[in-house]
Amino acid sequence: MPGAILVLSGPSGAGKSTIIHTASDAIGEYYFSISTTTRSPRVGESDGKDYFFVSRESFEEDIKLGNFLEYAQVHGNYYGTSLKPVEAALKKGKLVIFDIDVQGHRLIREKLNGITTSVFVTPPTLVELEERLHSRRTDDDAVIQKRLSNATEEICAISEYDFVIVNGTVEQAATEFIIVANAARLKCSRDEEEAFIKKWLGDK
Repeated sequence: MPGAILVLSGPSGAGKSTIIHTASDAIGEYYFSISTTTRSPRVGESDGKDYFFVSRESFEEDIKLGNFLEYAQVHGNYYGTSLKPVEAALKKGKLVIFDIDVQGHRLIREKLNGITTSVFVTPPTLVELEERLHSRRTDDDAVIQKRLSNATEEICAISEYDFVIVNGTVEQAATEFIIVANAARLKCSRDEEEAFIKKWLGDK
């Protein structure tokens, strides 16, 4: 079975990582794409596990060399996805899962739309999102307000996604995510469709 791409987007605090972790045993073999970023590591984060942490100069050099599948600036820092591990995972037939923002989703659609499925994950309301951000106790009030402001813009892009998961409870959201992941594996690119038609017709 060929590899496929599944993009998750949604506000910071929507529960994307928790959903993936909860559903991981039920979605088969996958590769979770680790982003490269210029922001500083948070407490408990490590290089190569949570992110690849690099300097701004290094990141901008890789942009010039075309080494990113997608990249964007968020909250004043660069975030991007290196092409090499993604290509290797796809060749092995794995589902490649991205946790990226709206800008990143648009860039991936431009380059790999044929094998890409996307889902927007959000809490039921903006009020609940604010409560979750405060309860995490990882950001100060200024950062939380910035995240909320971004969320009001991100929600307007919801129609660009194939699916929407409203994360009211983790259990229900994870169940819906498993369905979406299985659907993503079944999606065929145009080249795959044409190859199948040719094989199906045989010598006709």
